[in-house]
Amino acid sequence: MAIPVYLFAGFLDAGKTSFVQETLEDPDFNTGEKTLMVLCEEGEEEYAPEKFAGGNVRFLTVEKESDLSVSLFKEYQRTHRIDRVLIEYNGMWNLQSLYDAMPKDWEFYQIITVADSTTFQSYMTNMRQLAVDKLRDPEVVLFNRCTAATDKGFLHKAVRMVNRRAQIIFEHTDGSIEPDDFEDELPFDLTAGVIPIADEDFGVWFLDAMDNPGKYKGKTLRLKAYVCQTPKAPKGCFVAGRFGMTCCVEDISFYGVICQADNAAALPHRSWVDVEAKVDVRPHPVYGGPGPWLVDAKVTPGGPPEDEVVYFLR
Repeated sequence: MAIPVYLFAGFLDAGKTSFVQETLEDPDFNTGEKTLMVLCEEGEEEYAPEKFAGGNVRFLTVEKESDLSVSLFKEYQRTHRIDRVLIEYNGMWNLQSLYDAMPKDWEFYQIITVADSTTFQSYMTNMRQLAVDKLRDPEVVLFNRCTAATDKGFLHKAVRMVNRRAQIIFEHTDGSIEPDDFEDELPFDLTAGVIPIADEDFGVWFLDAMDNPGKYKGKTLRLKAYVCQTPKAPKGCFVAGRFGMTCCVEDISFYGVICQADNAAALPHRSWVDVEAKVDVRPHPVYGGPGPWLVDAKVTPGGPPEDEVVYFLR
């Protein structure tokens, strides 16, 4: 039987300890299960086990990232016969170190990132790779300490550039909760007969089209793209996209959509083309569900854009 794991990620003093404390004080969550609480950093707040709704919580402190190991976790599991695991993770450690140390019978039930809205932009500016690392996988991203001056649009975009499924929540300094209902302001006119996607706006369009493919169904786009000839694309199609950077040079990845064209097979791999096509929405394994397809495309050779790399958040 799998051991459920609840992971709480975020940077030091972001409020993770308070959040986990409140979680363990909730009688609906904590009914006395044998719980292993893994602490990977020491903040200003300390846990108050006497306030937990249920007992049976044991603490394991991991002081160094290199100490994370399957053998360490399995030993505690055998010794204490735990029912579940909660992990307060160190914001300066890469999550992959934890993933590599997870026993095979441990399974993530929920990943939550807690972030201080007043300092998060600084982390994105100065330690973007670590910040992005904490945004990729959570089902919930909670930005606390919000005020009327908080740039929620920036926080929204920071999450959406790497994680399309996460629920984003804003918690204000008075304790009130505000769901994320931010609508991205698009830099192009969706009512135009042919919508021109500027080279620098490809990333904005890609994220919005992947989130809301139905918004573009039946519309005609004009854009510049890089040709990726891959066997994953259906017959008569290629993947039209751009290389994008979310945090650093080492993180550059290819982002593209399926494009159907009469001359698809003849297009050289890794060449630049100009595309004018209508958008349809169809399911495909590369999308994991329905996604945007460029159909009836007119594809002609083109030159590279001034900047070949797309930046999702400047």
